Amino acid sequence: MTRASATSIGFVAVLLWALLALFTAGSAPVPPFLLNALTFAIGGAVGVIWVLGRGRASVLRAVPWTVYAFGTAGLFGYHALYYSALRLAPPAEAGLIAYLWPLFIVLFSGLLPGERLRAGHIFGALVSFAGAALIVLRGGFSFEAAAAPGLILAGVCALTWSSYSVLSRRLGTTPTEAVAVYCVLTAVLSVPAHLLFETTIWPDTGFAWLSVLALGLGPVGLAFYVWDIGVKRGDIQLLGVASYAAPLLSTLVLIVAGFAQASWQLVAAAVLITLGAGIAAWTSRRR
Repeated sequence: MTRASATSIGFVAVLLWALLALFTAGSAPVPPFLLNALTFAIGGAVGVIWVLGRGRASVLRAVPWTVYAFGTAGLFGYHALYYSALRLAPPAEAGLIAYLWPLFIVLFSGLLPGERLRAGHIFGALVSFAGAALIVLRGGFSFEAAAAPGLILAGVCALTWSSYSVLSRRLGTTPTEAVAVYCVLTAVLSVPAHLLFETTIWPDTGFAWLSVLALGLGPVGLAFYVWDIGVKRGDIQLLGVASYAAPLLSTLVLIVAGFAQASWQLVAAAVLITLGAGIAAWTSRRR
């Protein structure tokens, strides 16, 4: 697999994550950790079927338990921190800080063997982040001291996912099939979190159940498998910058579905995100 092909496969995850908000809205009123348990169980089950169908179960036995612990901590830790941050701080501000992870990926990737961080990568990431900020903060920005714990958790959330993504490249010999185990274990850990912190509310319509299924198959399923391929074999710096397309595409999907309205911020964000990704792509191409 070429570097360009792996990068393209990794970008499929960004496209799938653009559907996360739509299907999450459709799955209401299911609480977050129960939704986590359901969707990761679906994503993990699909992965297990894929592994067994290819006769690759033996490769899972060769993966050290420390790698499984690392992958599970990345998936479960990110979602647990994200949900907690949004409960303790205003969603817009917490969401923006949590969405520093693509910028952190670009910065941390410079520490990887064989990678060289250039000024164009950093500048492109900052330009795209400005575009994402226009979308996330279109309702305004405010800060209250009481929200500080939530904002701190959002920062740790961004560090968790960026660290998971970058360190996954150091585990390049670990087969992508291991992601199926990460998903299953994340689903298992989500159950006690749900029982401790939430009231059980199941999907109450057919559309809500379909949304849960769609989440498990796409944004909380296939996305993690293709992302694993992208960060391990593709251009991780370009993927980091391109990830800022997710909030833009997500907003477009919500507008088409009637959950949001178009605005000048959306147009400006599209220009900034595209410009930032173009700068990063040009920088990578020069290399």
